[in-house]
Amino acid sequence: MYSGWRRLRVALLLAGVAATLPACSAIRESRGYIVDPLLTDTIQPKIDNQQSVEGTLGRPTFTSQYGTPTWYYVSSITGQRPFSRPRIQTHSVLAVTFDDAGRVAEVKRSGVEEVVFLDPNGNKTPTLGRERGFLEDLFGNIGQVGGGGLPGGGGPGGP
Repeated sequence: MYSGWRRLRVALLLAGVAATLPACSAIRESRGYIVDPLLTDTIQPKIDNQQSVEGTLGRPTFTSQYGTPTWYYVSSITGQRPFSRPRIQTHSVLAVTFDDAGRVAEVKRSGVEEVVFLDPNGNKTPTLGRERGFLEDLFGNIGQVGGGGLPGGGGPGGP
């Protein structure tokens, strides 16, 4: 009888551990364009045009505003463990450049090696001008503000 309770406790303990393990796994999230290598490999320079590219790949993530017309398809897959920030697992950019006639001139692929990671300095934002203290901020405008409407202020209704 004692061994039956022991087996039940072990089985419940194993079931509890198995139920909590998925909570520790990483959460994967796709962001942007979902890459299909079969479709992206079919885009051929000097053969396809803007309409055929849009028909094959869909609308681009964004387009160039200046210079040579270029469509960008940006894709990222991030992973996040519980209580941590998301990390980029894979990143790809497909840049399709068009000539003046609207035909594909070049197809360029890049990955995470061209991503720039910024580390902003959150301590202080540099500004032009002089530093003002708390008391200057509090009392600095006394007598500085034009007294429009006050006697002798020179504003509307003044002398």
